[in-house]
Amino acid sequence: MSDQHRLDAPDPDEKRGARHTAGAFDIRNFIGALLGLYGLILLVMGIFGDQSLQKTGGVNANLWAGIVLLVMAAFFFVWARIKPIVVPEHVERVDDDPVRPAPKRRPTGS
Repeated sequence: MSDQHRLDAPDPDEKRGARHTAGAFDIRNFIGALLGLYGLILLVMGIFGDQSLQKTGGVNANLWAGIVLLVMAAFFFVWARIKPIVVPEHVERVDDDPVRPAPKRRPTGS
């Protein structure tokens, strides 16, 4: 009997539609959130805080750094949305390294 007709073999058409992605746990979402938070803080400080134009040569550094960080945060969120990380359905267990000694058990009780 071929592999295609086995009862335990998954239907290939079902697998195409159902894929599991990392979603909110994608590292790009965390990076985007942190960049967005810092960008928002700098943007607010650039608008409402002391601009210190004398120190930066006439440029509102907080404002521009905040805008750049918000753009980079949007880039990370869009990147994670367009090309999500697909989590494999089944990962085979890795055999233990035979040259590495097994962990020692600690004695219990006194």
